[in-house]
Amino acid sequence: MRKKITIVGAGNVGANAAQYCFAKNLGDVVLMDVAEGLAQGKALDFMHTASLMGNRYTVSGTSAAADTAGSDVVVVTAGIARKPGMSRDDLLKTNGGIVTQVASDVIARSPNAVLIVVSNPLDVMCMAAFKASGLPPQRVIGLSGILDSARLRSNIAAVLDVPSNSVQAIAMGEHGDGMVPLVRLATAGGVPVADLLTPEQIKEIAEATTKGGGMVTALMGTSAFYAPGMSIATLVEAVLLDTKAILPCSAYLTGQYGADNIFMCVPVKIGANGVERIYELHLNDEENAAVARSVAAITANVARMPELQGWRYSA
Repeated sequence: MRKKITIVGAGNVGANAAQYCFAKNLGDVVLMDVAEGLAQGKALDFMHTASLMGNRYTVSGTSAAADTAGSDVVVVTAGIARKPGMSRDDLLKTNGGIVTQVASDVIARSPNAVLIVVSNPLDVMCMAAFKASGLPPQRVIGLSGILDSARLRSNIAAVLDVPSNSVQAIAMGEHGDGMVPLVRLATAGGVPVADLLTPEQIKEIAEATTKGGGMVTALMGTSAFYAPGMSIATLVEAVLLDTKAILPCSAYLTGQYGADNIFMCVPVKIGANGVERIYELHLNDEENAAVARSVAAITANVARMPELQGWRYSA
């Protein structure tokens, strides 16, 4: 049976996510955007590559939520992009309204979908989408950690002069300046990275990872899109193919890591129904303190969204 992927937002991030999903042959892609003609034009451009790529699926563009009906996965990238000097939290109020509307409209037409949130500030937008969609918590996932961890792996590989795919590492916590790159737990070909790096190198790698998105924004004048696009496709693939991959994602927490009733990036098992299991790592005191700061920061931002105050999921 053919799978259907809806990506809401045909800007740089959404379009690259569509491109990578199309290249991976994951399913039919519907690219949706309020800007008339934008999604349709990009979809037509994608379809002109089908004969060159041997792709058996289609990409279509639309401005109508009705065309997204029956989606297996819905990806929300819609919202204003970060500009130089802006933090992800600066986007809170504007993107909160956009994400709430999108999640409500699109999930009403695809009630069995897994909802992937990409809009920033990510962890709070997950909460907004969760409430608006009415989905159970395991079927709402924030992209965050796959991207942050890809940057961490790349930074470690560059210092060690090894292939990035030989490095296993994750970043957790908030998707923002308070993220927690777990360099201490990383390995390269099974060898603990902590045995190969100096404390100064470990600190520099962690800082480069935390500042990676901001550096791209400062250089280009807009947010990153290649790495986010591939990160989205990686998560979509895990859902549609039911891979059971363990990936760092923003998930709904009910006491894990001292967090309750918020979304935060943690290692999770991903399958056809979304988050199947949340893993709690054995962290040291410094890492636990950093995670606690992430919990506090996300909780404070959730409190700034009036429609989320006092709200709690009940099955």
